[in-house]
Amino acid sequence: MPRYREALPVHTIIVELLDKNQGALTDTELYKALKDLYEDINYEALNKSLMKLEIEGIIQVTSLTKAKKRIELIRKTWKKEGAS
Repeated sequence: MPRYREALPVHTIIVELLDKNQGALTDTELYKALKDLYEDINYEALNKSLMKLEIEGIIQVTSLTKAKKRIELIRKTWKKEGAS
């Protein structure tokens, strides 16, 4: 398995994983995928990264049930001024 810890921050890998999975995963699916890449990651680090991404407007986190969340990648289309 590749080791990304030294090269890329967790929040970057989260965005890549969401992009590869049609833009959405549950928190448990995301945690399992990250655990394969970062053996020492925990839910606290995951939630901290999710909060950062949500504040920056990159993802949206929605509660499905009391203990389960859906993480969605927000896709924005940027238009240049004057472009039609």
